[in-house]
Amino acid sequence: MGNFDDSIDTDVLVIGGGTAGVVAAIASARMGKRTILVEQNGFLGGTATAALVTPMMANHINRLPLNTGICEEINQRLERTGDGALASDGNSGWFNPEKLKFVLEDLVLEAGVECIYYSFVHEVLVDQGRVAGIVLHNKSGKLRINSRLTIDASGDADVAFKAGVPFESGNPFNEGKNQAMSMRFHMGQVDLPRVAAFIRSIGGYCGDYPFMHAASVWGHNLPLEPLLRKAVDDGILEMSDGDYFQFFSVPGRPGELAFNCPRITERVDGTNVFHLTDAAQRGRRIIARFERFLKAYIPGFEESYIVMTSQMVGVRESRRIVGSYTLSQNDVRQGAKFEDAIARSCYPIDVHSPNRGDEQKLDFGNLPEGQYHEIPYRCLVPMVMDSLLVAGRCISADFHAQSAIRIESNCRAFGEAAGTAAALCIDHGLEPRNLSGILLRKILYERGCNLL
Repeated sequence: MGNFDDSIDTDVLVIGGGTAGVVAAIASARMGKRTILVEQNGFLGGTATAALVTPMMANHINRLPLNTGICEEINQRLERTGDGALASDGNSGWFNPEKLKFVLEDLVLEAGVECIYYSFVHEVLVDQGRVAGIVLHNKSGKLRINSRLTIDASGDADVAFKAGVPFESGNPFNEGKNQAMSMRFHMGQVDLPRVAAFIRSIGGYCGDYPFMHAASVWGHNLPLEPLLRKAVDDGILEMSDGDYFQFFSVPGRPGELAFNCPRITERVDGTNVFHLTDAAQRGRRIIARFERFLKAYIPGFEESYIVMTSQMVGVRESRRIVGSYTLSQNDVRQGAKFEDAIARSCYPIDVHSPNRGDEQKLDFGNLPEGQYHEIPYRCLVPMVMDSLLVAGRCISADFHAQSAIRIESNCRAFGEAAGTAAALCIDHGLEPRNLSGILLRKILYERGCNLL
């Protein structure tokens, strides 16, 4: 593919091999475009694999997924090998994060995507108001990639930011603070039937493998709360550890539980390397306390151990571009529909506040049963800068709307829309802002997306 003394030319360049970027690259390559996918890790999947964000949050109505297309193709591949599962409520997003790495890599290679791992964006090349390419930095030095169209799927809008695209970040009603972050982990050699029986014995619902789930949040009178409070009183946990406690079982990994905690509520700017470092260190210290708590207080964990901790801090929200349209919380709450819709969602407004106790005050903004809102293509198009599309949690949305659309199935849909739009722009000689979102929606529907 060239050496580091040369530059590479490509049709579509995707920065970020995470939830949105993988799907963007697959979509672009399947439409015949030379596509290069750049990822900072040595594997794909982003938060789903590196940050251990499993299972996907439910986004379906009457057991039918709102986002299909490549998203469902990924889920079905995992289900066929026993590394994914369809829950009775219709959520097909229960998956094994390790096996997801294999499935995603198979899909991108089958599509003809060229991957470059272990690389970071050093410079964004802007020429007369358009992104003309990227300079990467890695252990081999610097590599220039010239692209006809670039997709920023970095999660933090890194490319858009370096190109000068306006952005917003944080809650404007709370001193601009970002949502809380997470540092997830897995426990192995867990006696799952004993854990489930214990939680039922204290009045909770847990389910059975592969659909076990339990949670506790201070002040919500959930069955595990007294146990967590006792551990605080006994000096095993700190009070802040019990702000958010949650675990799930993992298809394809019997005897293992995935924890959606600890939650990090201090220094939560996901674009600040010092905040990220602190979150990783703080998170591991809390995980060590959780391990002691689990082994001593919950039957079934006596012989358990930490299988893995996340390689990436889980960032829920950082930069959000200012796009041709900004999705608002009113759009979410009112079930807004758009002619150029590229995704559908019924997931509620879900702000993980960095301020302790705020969860008790939140209006989660659930839509009436059977209702959903849509996300328009224009949210992927920066207001300023050509030859650039943005996909993932950093698309154009206000703070509260972003908390409702940041889930994995939506980000996959944004990726498929961005990759498809990039190919269409090249085919028709258009800039993204001039591409008909109505045409894009039609093409996405024809390719299997639930957008009729």
